[in-house]
Amino acid sequence: MSESKGSLRHLRRSTAPRYWPITRKGFVWAIKPSPGPHPASLSIPISVILRDVLGYAYTLREARRILSERKVYVDWKVVTDYKYPVGVMDVIYLKGAEEYYRVLSHPTKFFMLHPISGQESEIKPLRIKRKITVKGGNIQLTFHDGRTYLLSKDREADLHKTLRTLDTIVFNLKSKSILQHIPLSEGVIAYVINGRNIGFVGRVETIQQAFKRAQALVELRSLDGDNVIRTILDYVFTIGGEKPIISLPTSEEISAWEEELSRRERL
Repeated sequence: MSESKGSLRHLRRSTAPRYWPITRKGFVWAIKPSPGPHPASLSIPISVILRDVLGYAYTLREARRILSERKVYVDWKVVTDYKYPVGVMDVIYLKGAEEYYRVLSHPTKFFMLHPISGQESEIKPLRIKRKITVKGGNIQLTFHDGRTYLLSKDREADLHKTLRTLDTIVFNLKSKSILQHIPLSEGVIAYVINGRNIGFVGRVETIQQAFKRAQALVELRSLDGDNVIRTILDYVFTIGGEKPIISLPTSEEISAWEEELSRRERL
């Protein structure tokens, strides 16, 4: 999905990403996401989630008041900026309501909020975007949400050789530690986070690399074995080996989410 063009400070509703559940007429301006962990084309402002998705606010002023009360957490950090961008795999916690959500991809609406338990809210899959060697021989990892992590060559020497870009690590958001490494290889369970097959969950069957690794052709088969799709490696996010390490929405939940957002867009 291409980046929205135009003013650096303002965003017209007509040019806002199509998956945002906002009306396109009646108002001129939309909320432009702040620079943050996710690009504007692949994220949604937290105030839009509070107002237009969850319905906890009727106006932007009410959404900003909720945020000012420090009751909204993203990845277990308090968020007060109403423009803060939220993207795939982020964990949202609403204090007081005691609700936990994970941002996942949706086949037609691009994203959805999947309710999760308090225990699951402590973990987050992170895809490795960049891996570089820094001073002292240590490895610095940069993840898909902008987070960085320094691997010690002494304490975490086993991960130095096994981690590759586009692999996934399971991260504990509270202890700030790596719990598990899931390589992007044949046989793992993966989630498609972009492209025409967005929202598809399946097992990687083949990876055919010709030039750049991110552009390698990947074939995935659905967990029930009925469907096979092809996409590029850059759109694939591994989420488990034998079974997913996060809970996934049911088909009924996906349909209900689509109907609810369509209803809100018509209001």
